[in-house]
Amino acid sequence: MRPLPSHVDALVTGCGFGGIATAVRLSQAGKTAAVIEKASDVGGTWQANTYPACACDVPSHLYSFSFAPNPEWTRVFGPQPELHAYLQKVADDYGVRDRTWFDTEVTAATWDAPDALWRVETTGGPITAGILVAATGGLSSPALPDVPGLDSFAGRSFHSAEWDHDHDFTGERVAVIGTGASAVQFAPEVAKQAGHLTVFQRTAPWILPRRDRAISSLERALFRRFPAVQRLARGGIYVLRESWILGFRNPKVMARRPERIARSFIERQVTDPELRAQVTPTYRLGCKRVLLSNTWYRMLRKTHVELTTDRIVEVVAEGVVTVDGQGQRRTHEVDTILFGTGFNVTNPPIAHLVRGLGDRTLAEHWATHGMTAYRGLTVSGFPNLFVLTGPNTGVGHTSLVFLIERQVEHLVQALHAMDQAHVRAIDVRTEVEERYSGEVQRALRRTVWNAGGCSSWYLDAEGRNTVLWPTYTMAFKRELSSFSLADYELR
Repeated sequence: MRPLPSHVDALVTGCGFGGIATAVRLSQAGKTAAVIEKASDVGGTWQANTYPACACDVPSHLYSFSFAPNPEWTRVFGPQPELHAYLQKVADDYGVRDRTWFDTEVTAATWDAPDALWRVETTGGPITAGILVAATGGLSSPALPDVPGLDSFAGRSFHSAEWDHDHDFTGERVAVIGTGASAVQFAPEVAKQAGHLTVFQRTAPWILPRRDRAISSLERALFRRFPAVQRLARGGIYVLRESWILGFRNPKVMARRPERIARSFIERQVTDPELRAQVTPTYRLGCKRVLLSNTWYRMLRKTHVELTTDRIVEVVAEGVVTVDGQGQRRTHEVDTILFGTGFNVTNPPIAHLVRGLGDRTLAEHWATHGMTAYRGLTVSGFPNLFVLTGPNTGVGHTSLVFLIERQVEHLVQALHAMDQAHVRAIDVRTEVEERYSGEVQRALRRTVWNAGGCSSWYLDAEGRNTVLWPTYTMAFKRELSSFSLADYELR
């Protein structure tokens, strides 16, 4: 393995969408940068998640970099292999791979105030950097349910982000725990092989039809020959997706039609009254992530598939134990358990490794002050740290890549301002971050994410939504369109 450089202007952790975008722009800005990636290849989420039928739920033309359009998408919603190949190509075209150290993880990152730099320990050796960019993303650390006895299970078990492609489900009794975005994709594929499939549902998701189709060779040729046509298509998709925010911000009025569509979808797909009641949500559409699938309800109708809404109380050697509303226990004997239980979005591992002023970790800081960041990017007490897709930068209606590009541009603006003012370190003022966070929380109060009648991973223990951006992404673009050193203490 080639050695890390001893010092760089910027150290970037993670080589998914965020890490690649950052590396490209830093290079264009004339900054030396190193990217460290724990996996053996670029791609982030789209390198790690390889489960059957894995695909994006944002149209491909929008879920891609504005500076690197891809006229070769074969479907409206990009499948995982194409998304991974796209990121590999961008990394190669822009020389990102040459500046990336793979199979390398951060083990500690400490701010050195006297020298105004980050001292970072990695599995590949030490390195110092003027700025540290945490681009690990929210979908990098698989989460398992807090259920007693997981280690006691005698069969095979794995998370959707750690898929075992050598495992044969043929004739097996399989348990799927979770009914989120990953499970609705992989479970119908597993059901084709399994002898019996039990789906454990805690909360019924809202599901809309997946309007996917193949992109014809003629369309692809048109995009290659006339790039402006693809830019026009991307712009149209952006405007359409941006309009969805109306329903999330005004759920009592604007969400009625989507809910009617979703309920009609259930009625057409599920004829059994008991099953229909189980899969019909009792909260407003959008309170949890809205899913897209044409196969989920059809799978649940199959005779060898069982949906249970009983509460899981433990896992034993033979399988999964549940308790129903009358307190009756049942052991579901299974050979394999599949977890579609999401990721540690609100407790990212990198936060436990980064130490700022006062030798406090970012995780300790957030545990005390709440998970906040100014413009989702900088945190008071952590000079020269930039957290890509940090608190309140998630989107439930459009492409996260749009917000990533806005944050990266803002980061480059910050470095330019620092160079112009001959400043080595900046630390966002506490009052600036608190004022910004207060504005974001007030804007979220009446949205469906906060007031939709559900319990979701968007909300922390105090009921604060620390994940989502509350309004249009164009507003986010305006918010990050300029950088002012006045918002920061100069160190």
